[in-house]
Amino acid sequence: MGQNNDLSIELVRLVTAGSVDDGKSTLIGRLLYDCDAVFEDQLKAAQEASQRRGRGQLDLSLLTDGLEAEREQGITIDVAYRYFSRPRRRFIIADVPGHEQYTRNMITGASQANIALILVDARKGMTTQSKRHLFVASLFNIPHILVIINKMDLVGYRRDVYEKIKNDFMRFAAKLNLRDLRFMPLSALKGDMVVKRGNNLDWYQGPTLLAYLEETEISLDRNLIDFRLPIQYVIRPSQDFRGYAGQIASGIVKVGDEVRILPSGQASKIKEIWKGDKEVNFAFAPQSVLVVLEDELDVSRGEVIVRKENLPIIGNEFEAMVAWFSSQPLNPKKSYLIKHCAKIVRADLGHLRYRLNIDTLHREEADQLMFNEIGRIKIRTNLPLIFDVFHKNKDTGSFIIIDELTNQTVGAGIIVSKGRNIDALVGSHSGAADFSGNEGAVLWF
Repeated sequence: MGQNNDLSIELVRLVTAGSVDDGKSTLIGRLLYDCDAVFEDQLKAAQEASQRRGRGQLDLSLLTDGLEAEREQGITIDVAYRYFSRPRRRFIIADVPGHEQYTRNMITGASQANIALILVDARKGMTTQSKRHLFVASLFNIPHILVIINKMDLVGYRRDVYEKIKNDFMRFAAKLNLRDLRFMPLSALKGDMVVKRGNNLDWYQGPTLLAYLEETEISLDRNLIDFRLPIQYVIRPSQDFRGYAGQIASGIVKVGDEVRILPSGQASKIKEIWKGDKEVNFAFAPQSVLVVLEDELDVSRGEVIVRKENLPIIGNEFEAMVAWFSSQPLNPKKSYLIKHCAKIVRADLGHLRYRLNIDTLHREEADQLMFNEIGRIKIRTNLPLIFDVFHKNKDTGSFIIIDELTNQTVGAGIIVSKGRNIDALVGSHSGAADFSGNEGAVLWF
């Protein structure tokens, strides 16, 4: 097995999605197998399982279907993460279940993905689930989306079949805000256009899947302007040292930068930056770091370090697109918990503005969200949060919803607009002046 474990190589996060039996697991298995990225024990286990099933050859899907229940049923029922590396890049693949009831798992995989691979069976074309996956990829602002028309071997590698499916997707995608949408025909089972081109798709002039993954530019997708460091841990091994650890959500930080701690508004400067056991002069998203400030401040988990002149939104009202995961419908009269970054607050989800019809993308009036439905909700929390809108920052612009009684995750949301009570912690004109250095004022729009 050839793997490059150099952590300095660029990391690319992928999410795969598709309807049941579209061949996601087979495709990932083919990619790993042809890249020599399968451990010997995994290969042996898959070969033995293939023989027990009476397969004449290696079932590539078994290289990724890790749960025993998946292997028994021949389907994927949980998000399976797989890692492999090439000389130029490292990859983490989230293989998402195809069943409609597992759409929530796609949202889990989509939240941090650089590239979405949406698979379609060439015999079936675009389905309602395909539309749902494309919409979720759009909603979660995945920068690069590749629609893969798989099983081309079962339709004789016909170009007209590929073109029809491509055109159907293009018509639907015209209603969405997609930055980079591309299409590719292949056969995961036979290996055509996965790692090697093969001889059956000569009419397709695009790259192979592996070439696409290695060459798609992702560095420009990161927000390196708005520095946000949510504090996850306060490190104090002795009275002489106090550091703040977390993963940089966006932006760049350098030693000497003037920063503020929110929500308190305390000001300081960056004295030291540590990556592991190495002191560095700067760091950037999405690196995990420990920073030391010039001043001894009372800072705790859940607070956020930002640049002094580049502040996020502070408030306890916002509007969000919410995907509902629970079999119990959203109850407008019930209080839920919201986990945002490292902070948990109570929230009122009582104002559902509309529900979205996934097939038509039309807005529909509704008083509740059912399982797997998506809608726009005005949310009010009992304590102010420090956030950005999602298109600006995925980490500070997203959250999960928790049922306080069962402690189950029942939904996930992305913040699409701020409420009217922004800078709620400022509280007064004098407080606003403290934050900006200017005389405070309020403008209502």
